[in-house]
Amino acid sequence: MSGRARRSDETRAAILTAARERFAADGYERATIRAIAADAHIDPAMVMRYYVSKERLFAEAARLDLRLPDLSEQPRHRVGELLVRHMLARWEGDETMVAMLRAGATNTSAAATLRTIFLNQLIPVVATVCPEPGQAAVRSGLIASQVLGLAVCRYILHLPPVVDMTIDEVALWIGATLQRYLVENP
Repeated sequence: MSGRARRSDETRAAILTAARERFAADGYERATIRAIAADAHIDPAMVMRYYVSKERLFAEAARLDLRLPDLSEQPRHRVGELLVRHMLARWEGDETMVAMLRAGATNTSAAATLRTIFLNQLIPVVATVCPEPGQAAVRSGLIASQVLGLAVCRYILHLPPVVDMTIDEVALWIGATLQRYLVENP
Protein backbone atom coordinates (compact mmCIF):
# COMPACT_ATOMS: atom_id res chain seq x y z
CA MET A 1 0.00 0.00 0.00
CA SER A 2 1.37 3.40 -0.94
CA GLY A 3 2.04 6.08 1.64
CA ARG A 4 -0.75 8.21 0.21
CA ALA A 5 -3.31 5.36 0.42
CA ARG A 6 -2.22 4.60 3.99
CA ARG A 7 -2.67 8.24 4.99
CA SER A 8 -6.07 8.27 3.31
CA ASP A 9 -7.14 5.14 5.24
CA GLU A 10 -5.80 6.62 8.47
CA THR A 11 -7.67 9.88 7.85
CA ARG A 12 -10.93 8.01 7.14
CA ALA A 13 -10.48 5.93 10.30
CA ALA A 14 -9.76 9.04 12.39
CA ILE A 15 -12.88 10.75 11.03
CA LEU A 16 -15.07 7.70 11.74
CA THR A 17 -13.72 7.33 15.27
CA ALA A 18 -14.31 11.02 15.97
CA ALA A 19 -17.78 10.88 14.40
CA ARG A 20 -18.84 7.85 16.47
CA GLU A 21 -17.68 9.53 19.67
CA ARG A 22 -19.30 12.86 18.78
CA PHE A 23 -22.61 11.29 17.70
CA ALA A 24 -22.64 9.22 20.91
CA ALA A 25 -21.94 12.26 23.07
CA ASP A 26 -24.06 14.87 21.30
CA GLY A 27 -26.60 12.99 19.20
CA TYR A 28 -27.09 13.52 15.50
CA GLU A 29 -28.63 16.98 15.58
CA ARG A 30 -26.04 18.64 17.83
CA ALA A 31 -22.96 16.93 16.37
CA THR A 32 -21.32 19.16 13.78
CA ILE A 33 -18.84 18.50 11.00
CA ARG A 34 -16.64 21.20 12.51
CA ALA A 35 -16.59 19.47 15.93
CA ILE A 36 -15.94 16.06 14.36
CA ALA A 37 -13.06 17.52 12.33
CA ALA A 38 -11.60 19.16 15.43
CA ASP A 39 -11.80 15.84 17.29
CA ALA A 40 -10.01 14.12 14.39
CA HIS A 41 -7.42 16.95 14.22
CA ILE A 42 -8.18 17.71 10.59
CA ASP A 43 -9.76 20.48 8.56
CA PRO A 44 -13.58 20.27 8.18
CA ALA A 45 -13.13 20.29 4.40
CA MET A 46 -11.43 16.89 4.70
CA VAL A 47 -14.51 15.44 6.38
CA MET A 48 -16.65 16.70 3.50
CA ARG A 49 -14.13 15.44 0.95
CA TYR A 50 -14.35 11.90 2.28
CA TYR A 51 -18.02 11.75 3.30
CA VAL A 52 -19.81 14.54 1.32
CA SER A 53 -22.43 15.25 4.02
CA LYS A 54 -23.20 14.80 7.69
CA GLU A 55 -25.92 12.31 6.75
CA ARG A 56 -23.49 10.11 4.79
CA LEU A 57 -20.90 10.37 7.55
CA PHE A 58 -23.48 9.24 10.07
CA ALA A 59 -24.58 6.35 7.86
CA GLU A 60 -20.97 5.17 7.61
CA ALA A 61 -20.27 5.70 11.32
CA ALA A 62 -23.46 3.89 12.22
CA ARG A 63 -22.70 0.75 10.24
CA LEU A 64 -22.73 -2.04 12.70
CA ASP A 65 -23.14 -5.72 12.84
CA LEU A 66 -25.30 -6.88 15.72
CA ARG A 67 -23.42 -10.20 15.56
CA LEU A 68 -26.61 -11.98 16.51
CA PRO A 69 -26.17 -15.56 17.66
CA ASP A 70 -27.56 -18.47 15.67
CA LEU A 71 -30.56 -19.20 17.88
CA SER A 72 -31.39 -22.40 15.98
CA GLU A 73 -28.34 -23.99 17.61
CA GLN A 74 -29.31 -22.95 21.15
CA PRO A 75 -31.56 -24.75 23.64
CA ARG A 76 -35.04 -23.65 22.58
CA HIS A 77 -36.18 -22.93 26.15
CA ARG A 78 -33.35 -20.36 26.59
CA VAL A 79 -33.38 -18.38 23.32
CA GLY A 80 -35.09 -15.32 24.83
CA GLU A 81 -32.61 -15.08 27.68
CA LEU A 82 -29.65 -15.65 25.36
CA LEU A 83 -30.81 -12.91 23.00
CA VAL A 84 -31.20 -10.42 25.87
CA ARG A 85 -27.74 -11.25 27.21
CA HIS A 86 -26.26 -10.84 23.75
CA MET A 87 -27.92 -7.46 23.20
CA LEU A 88 -26.85 -6.17 26.61
CA ALA A 89 -23.27 -7.17 25.82
CA ARG A 90 -23.50 -5.32 22.49
CA TRP A 91 -25.00 -2.17 24.05
CA GLU A 92 -22.48 -2.10 26.86
CA GLY A 93 -19.53 -2.73 24.59
CA ASP A 94 -20.25 -0.39 21.68
CA GLU A 95 -20.84 3.35 21.90
CA THR A 96 -22.01 3.33 18.27
CA MET A 97 -25.20 1.60 19.32
CA VAL A 98 -25.95 4.31 21.88
CA ALA A 99 -25.21 6.98 19.26
CA MET A 100 -27.60 5.27 16.87
CA LEU A 101 -30.34 5.18 19.46
CA ARG A 102 -29.94 8.85 20.36
CA ALA A 103 -29.85 9.89 16.74
CA GLY A 104 -32.77 7.68 15.78
CA ALA A 105 -34.96 9.45 18.30
CA THR A 106 -34.40 12.86 16.70
CA ASN A 107 -33.54 12.32 13.04
CA THR A 108 -35.64 10.54 10.42
CA SER A 109 -32.64 9.41 8.38
CA ALA A 110 -30.96 7.98 11.48
CA ALA A 111 -34.21 6.27 12.46
CA ALA A 112 -34.39 4.66 9.02
CA THR A 113 -30.81 3.42 9.39
CA LEU A 114 -31.60 1.96 12.81
CA ARG A 115 -34.73 0.24 11.46
CA THR A 116 -32.79 -1.25 8.59
CA ILE A 117 -30.04 -2.58 10.85
CA PHE A 118 -32.41 -4.18 13.33
CA LEU A 119 -34.88 -5.61 10.87
CA ASN A 120 -32.41 -6.86 8.24
CA GLN A 121 -30.28 -8.56 10.84
CA LEU A 122 -32.98 -9.67 13.27
CA ILE A 123 -35.65 -11.11 10.96
CA PRO A 124 -33.45 -13.91 9.55
CA VAL A 125 -32.38 -14.97 13.06
CA VAL A 126 -35.95 -14.94 14.37
CA ALA A 127 -37.16 -16.90 11.34
CA THR A 128 -34.94 -19.82 12.35
CA VAL A 129 -36.79 -20.40 15.63
CA CYS A 130 -40.30 -18.99 15.38
CA PRO A 131 -43.10 -21.52 14.85
CA GLU A 132 -44.49 -19.62 11.84
CA PRO A 133 -41.66 -18.28 9.62
CA GLY A 134 -44.17 -15.91 8.01
CA GLN A 135 -44.42 -14.17 11.38
CA ALA A 136 -40.68 -13.43 11.65
CA ALA A 137 -41.10 -9.74 10.73
CA VAL A 138 -43.88 -9.14 13.29
CA ARG A 139 -42.00 -11.03 15.98
CA SER A 140 -38.79 -9.15 15.15
CA GLY A 141 -40.62 -5.84 15.45
CA LEU A 142 -41.90 -6.81 18.89
CA ILE A 143 -38.44 -7.97 19.95
CA ALA A 144 -36.94 -4.69 18.70
CA SER A 145 -39.54 -2.75 20.71
CA GLN A 146 -38.44 -4.52 23.88
CA VAL A 147 -34.71 -4.33 23.22
CA LEU A 148 -34.77 -0.69 22.12
CA GLY A 149 -37.05 0.26 25.02
CA LEU A 150 -34.64 -1.43 27.40
CA ALA A 151 -31.71 0.37 25.80
CA VAL A 152 -33.41 3.78 26.05
CA CYS A 153 -34.19 3.25 29.73
CA ARG A 154 -30.79 1.79 30.63
CA TYR A 155 -28.34 3.71 28.43
CA ILE A 156 -30.04 6.98 27.48
CA LEU A 157 -32.43 7.90 30.31
CA HIS A 158 -30.41 6.03 32.96
CA LEU A 159 -33.65 5.05 34.68
CA PRO A 160 -32.46 3.97 38.16
CA PRO A 161 -34.37 0.70 38.57
CA VAL A 162 -33.30 -0.49 35.12
CA VAL A 163 -29.70 0.74 35.42
CA ASP A 164 -29.40 -0.86 38.85
CA MET A 165 -30.48 -4.31 37.63
CA THR A 166 -27.78 -6.88 37.02
CA ILE A 167 -27.49 -8.50 33.63
CA ASP A 168 -28.89 -11.69 35.18
CA GLU A 169 -31.95 -9.82 36.42
CA VAL A 170 -32.54 -8.11 33.08
CA ALA A 171 -32.10 -11.42 31.27
CA LEU A 172 -34.66 -13.04 33.57
CA TRP A 173 -37.30 -10.31 33.18
CA ILE A 174 -36.90 -9.30 29.54
CA GLY A 175 -35.80 -12.77 28.44
CA ALA A 176 -39.21 -14.18 29.34
CA THR A 177 -40.89 -11.64 27.09
CA LEU A 178 -38.50 -12.28 24.21
CA GLN A 179 -38.96 -16.01 24.70
CA ARG A 180 -42.67 -15.58 24.11
CA TYR A 181 -42.07 -13.47 21.01
CA LEU A 182 -39.54 -15.94 19.63
CA VAL A 183 -41.10 -19.37 20.08
CA GLU A 184 -44.60 -19.24 21.49
CA ASN A 185 -47.87 -18.82 19.63
CA PRO A 186 -50.01 -15.82 20.56
